[in-house]
Amino acid sequence: MTENKLPLEGIRVIDFTQVMLGPCATQMLADFGADVIKIERPGAGDLSRNFFGEPDERAMNNVVFASLNRNKRSVEIDTKSEAGKQMVLDMVRQADVVVDNFRAGVMDRLGFGYDALSKINPGIICASGTGFGVTGPYAHKGGQDVLAQAMTGVMEKTQDPSIPKSIYPTTLCDYTAGMHLVQGVLAALLAREKSGRGQKVNVSLYDSIIAMQMQEAAQWNAHREVLNWAAMPLTGVFDTTDGALVVVGAFKANPLRDICKALSIDDLSTTYPNLASQRANKPFLQETFRNVFATNTTEHWLARLEEQDLLCAPVRALGEALADPQTAINDMLLTFEHPFHGRLTVVSSPVHLSDAPVSLRHVPPMLGEHTAEVIAELGLREKVDEVAG
Repeated sequence: MTENKLPLEGIRVIDFTQVMLGPCATQMLADFGADVIKIERPGAGDLSRNFFGEPDERAMNNVVFASLNRNKRSVEIDTKSEAGKQMVLDMVRQADVVVDNFRAGVMDRLGFGYDALSKINPGIICASGTGFGVTGPYAHKGGQDVLAQAMTGVMEKTQDPSIPKSIYPTTLCDYTAGMHLVQGVLAALLAREKSGRGQKVNVSLYDSIIAMQMQEAAQWNAHREVLNWAAMPLTGVFDTTDGALVVVGAFKANPLRDICKALSIDDLSTTYPNLASQRANKPFLQETFRNVFATNTTEHWLARLEEQDLLCAPVRALGEALADPQTAINDMLLTFEHPFHGRLTVVSSPVHLSDAPVSLRHVPPMLGEHTAEVIAELGLREKVDEVAG
């Protein structure tokens, strides 16, 4: 426990989320000090608990689940039973925020939609993360990161037309929407300080990735031109004798001249002096760069590029990034003892507050680990045997 009071201390969150979008949001709220009570299905829990196959005790507490659920408490509740539904309503009466990432309409069908919950707690904030929004033609379509990539234009763009379209291999949409969900919850909490009323907060994978392309969208809407940062003529990924590096040839008066100087080749900017001519001759320029970079090591070329103050970096594997001293200096790793995995290291919060650094208050919970504890705290002990089915 940190010495300073955490900013969300005293805020209680009822968390129906699972997999990625919702859990990464509620984990950040928990890191900020919120009491996050994770509602899980009896015997199954969050879908990510059984991410890798048949459920057993170790699989039910796998490291993927652990990476998204620290500082939370798990309560098993059968929300389809009358006792379970009543238990949730009793918890909501003493809560500040309810979070879910179900399809649109699911919380209403369960009896836990905003209209129902606000009647018993006018200050409640109901935050939902969906695939495509709560109304419209795709509202009830199953939402998933890869689908959002495909439907928002992200997957369609590649660095070069010859490169096949592919799935971005990290959960870009889930994480972005999760962080937008955090922003919405925090804004609603601030608004409640002024009005005394809660409200609905809605984000979606679809909206979040449309928003991420704000520059590209402005260019398309104004000029019907595709803005593709990866396809710029002086930007690219190039193999070296021992790896690869990336160069961003931009944000300088004459980046092509400086790249040529770093590569010890003739100044091609005298032939291709502007962006239009460089775009028209991109294949030649890229092939020229590729042939030269292939003659020496990554370290050699990075030093030469840095001498010209060009934006460049080595292309590394995740393991290399995690082992980099900068990662540790930035406090981006959190290590703790896990009941099944022993000493476990996960990624910490990227938001660093000087007066409230992230700490571990609860290890990622076992399924239903805190059912009795939470029910007792809320004065509902007599119902503990009824709610788990």
